[in-house]
Amino acid sequence: MTEDVVIAGAGPNGLMLACELRLAGVRPIVLERLPGRTEVNRANGLVGQVVRALDRRGLYERLSGSAEPPRPSAAFVFGAMPLDLSRLDDNPMYGLPVPQRRIEQALEERARELGVEIRRGHELTGLSQDADGVTAEIAGPEGGYRLRTRYLVGADGGHSVTRKLCGIGFPGVTRDDSVSRGAHVTVPAELIDPVTGGLNVPGYGPIPPFMHHRTDHGLFVYAPFPTGTLVNTTEWHQDGGDQPMSLDELRQSIRRVLGADLPFGPPEGEGPHQLRRLTGGNTRLAERFRDNRVLLLGDAAHVHSAIGGPGLNLGLQDAINLGWKLAAEIHGWAPPDLLDSYETERRPAAERVVMHTQAQSALIAPGPEVTALRALFGELLRDERTVKHIADMMSGADIRYDLDGTHPLIGRPAPDLVLETETGSVRLAELTRTARPLLLDLTPGAALAGALHGRHDRVDLVTAKPSREGLLTALLLRPDCYVAWASDSPNPDVKELDTLRAALASAFGPAR
Repeated sequence: MTEDVVIAGAGPNGLMLACELRLAGVRPIVLERLPGRTEVNRANGLVGQVVRALDRRGLYERLSGSAEPPRPSAAFVFGAMPLDLSRLDDNPMYGLPVPQRRIEQALEERARELGVEIRRGHELTGLSQDADGVTAEIAGPEGGYRLRTRYLVGADGGHSVTRKLCGIGFPGVTRDDSVSRGAHVTVPAELIDPVTGGLNVPGYGPIPPFMHHRTDHGLFVYAPFPTGTLVNTTEWHQDGGDQPMSLDELRQSIRRVLGADLPFGPPEGEGPHQLRRLTGGNTRLAERFRDNRVLLLGDAAHVHSAIGGPGLNLGLQDAINLGWKLAAEIHGWAPPDLLDSYETERRPAAERVVMHTQAQSALIAPGPEVTALRALFGELLRDERTVKHIADMMSGADIRYDLDGTHPLIGRPAPDLVLETETGSVRLAELTRTARPLLLDLTPGAALAGALHGRHDRVDLVTAKPSREGLLTALLLRPDCYVAWASDSPNPDVKELDTLRAALASAFGPAR
């Protein structure tokens, strides 16, 4: 038997891809070398446009516990400098403070609901390719075996076995001149500002919550998450040692960074609780994201600093971009080069993250010249246009895919719309949970419906009108909710119908 897709790695990115494939009618098999979900919490939430992307799959409500749609954050941080986002008319910076282990749990639950097979304790150890597929060699609890699959996706992290087996280079930079320490702790209630939620450090002063706080000696972060208070430090040119990390070591690091002592105790509750030390870091980008029938996803394709929390924003959107294209190839209706567009669209997004995380790392480094640079940068952040530029960059909202057409929405994520249908008001995000291509026809009399002739098996049609009058009258959405075509004309002419048909063919193949 030949499987459709084998995914190596059951982290958030691999599980997200599995969900997307299953929604598209493909049955993937997910392999994970670990016997169970890890309790190590590598991230403390989601930041950026990925929050909207999860809302459009019905996953935001699961993770947030709220039926309300996501709202942008009023403030964020760039290079340990505050960003006042409340001034922006179109704020793209969404946030969802949920531990990564909960994200993995929710994605696994969704994958199993959809019928995805997840094999834990099964590790990819070898692979070979031919013109028709991939033979994967796997070590399982009961011994080694082989799987034959049409495609194999490596979502197996920065040390990706898949990438190495394909001989794909991973050039970049390794730094070992910094030490980061973090732990869950309890802080005396009298040190917490009841108005701002900030931390008043005796002998130092107030420190805002969730903001990187730089001094001449390092970086300090106070993050009172609902699941527990997390404290982090980063220092440069200081030996991390080889002894197990301890709370006393963190206390000494805080004293060096702030020049003051922070009284705190061990964390409360069952945990799991973080207590870790990280030395240095990597910034690397795979030479290519595809090797014939093998593709790379998430950290297997790119690693970078975690500053600003861009990792899951980048990796989960990789998965959403790849899923429908891989499914189209398997179902046989993919236009030429559709699968190659995964790399041409997502590599620039990865390069963008590499750039801004390196820039932020430079802004938090010690030294008087960095302090001077920060003073200049602080002046620039008084300009609303600069804040908007940085917010778009960090959230991924500045990514525009190179698609044919002149409408300003083409190649960008669909806007949030509320529509009036025959059954009542509905958010656009509620119409995209099936991960199907969607033609949204807001014209009088559904003037565009005929353009779908021969593609109803691939593209859904929704006729409606916006809840508020506006210029937008039609949208053609890819399954990843990026706009493939758009119109402002209430009465599309022959030329516009021709451009719509061309966009349909380009994204979803010829009519049948």
